[in-house]
Amino acid sequence: MTRHAGMARNVRLYPWFKFVQNLIFWQSIWFLFFQTELSAAEAIVLYAVYDVATTALEVPSGYMSDRLGRRYTLIGATVAGALGAGLIAFGTDFYIFALGQVCLGAAAALASGTDHALLYESLEADGRGEAVEHHETLSWRATLTGLALSAVTGGLMASYSFEAAFMAGAIAFLVCLFIALRFTEPPHAMCDPTTIGLAAQWRFFRQSMRQPVLVWLFMLAVVMYGFSHVPFVFGQPFIAQAMDRLIWPLDASIVSGSVSAVMMLVSVAASLVAVWLRARIGLAAILLLALFIQIALIGVMAATSSAFAIIMLFFRMVPDSFSKPFMMARIQPLLGDQGRATYLSLQSFGGRLLLAGSLLVASANVQEGAVMAYSDIQMTLAGYTLAGMAAFALLLVSVRWSRIGSSAAE
Repeated sequence: MTRHAGMARNVRLYPWFKFVQNLIFWQSIWFLFFQTELSAAEAIVLYAVYDVATTALEVPSGYMSDRLGRRYTLIGATVAGALGAGLIAFGTDFYIFALGQVCLGAAAALASGTDHALLYESLEADGRGEAVEHHETLSWRATLTGLALSAVTGGLMASYSFEAAFMAGAIAFLVCLFIALRFTEPPHAMCDPTTIGLAAQWRFFRQSMRQPVLVWLFMLAVVMYGFSHVPFVFGQPFIAQAMDRLIWPLDASIVSGSVSAVMMLVSVAASLVAVWLRARIGLAAILLLALFIQIALIGVMAATSSAFAIIMLFFRMVPDSFSKPFMMARIQPLLGDQGRATYLSLQSFGGRLLLAGSLLVASANVQEGAVMAYSDIQMTLAGYTLAGMAAFALLLVSVRWSRIGSSAAE
């Protein structure tokens, strides 16, 4: 196979890879499952275990990707994901669940940044580097479609067996492995002796951070990662508490899965107007709008547990549709091949570290008991809302300094 054919196949396969990678059947029921088997506080700790594991592996995985290649790193991610989901499906205690979470964290870390690097470098090698924003948007829709499909089916599975949702996820990772094996390694600069070693990778990152736009986008990505996952972590116990208050005669796992599925479909619709909106108001404005929506959603959840708040959860992924493809398209051309995955991994590292630390603080303030009380949820979400307002103010006043709009695309 010629290089051109290999790169074209990478681009064709990439949306399918993202679709299958995001068949996370447990996404809408994991907290309910852990809370059933253990306690609410331990369920929060288990998510923190996942984030700490991912955080610890973010930088080494970026180094591995830049040194060993995108294809091998993605293969490793799919193997780790299948192992982690399988361990949780057959686990019986906190430590087995924690080990499974570590494996899932490794899968997330290995794929983080590497998948986007593979797409951009394949397009560059195929002479289509300027089309990265278009293909990032297509792959984001594939991601949301996979999440929507797996959310509703996972919720239905969990109404009969929580473990079945994790087993289905393990099978999806094996399918993802098959797709990753068909990728062709894209060409990227990795042979220069001066680019070998963690010290060199750190040097590339420091050089990247001399550009104000990359500093600003780094801070925004870190903050948005955390605020995107807050409703994900607390949404399931929030829905369970709201259902109790509303005397809803439906299984919590089915409602949670249905809410997650609608959430993804709403985000697909948002992605259809995102390009138009970005052209109308500009890159900086649409990114700040995305962050504002995240903070407002958490604020509504903190203020009320009514059906209105559950409906607001439908919009949880809209900020990602308004930000992720455009951020990646703006960042990628500014980074060298030698340190692209390292920068993106450090970006994820910062977001995961911030979220994991905040979750550990939150778990320490949860009352003893198997079910997380709404008063605990409300206090935690109020704290996140205040922190979000401060972060938004900082990013707003520094947007002019970042010169984010200084590009031909604007």
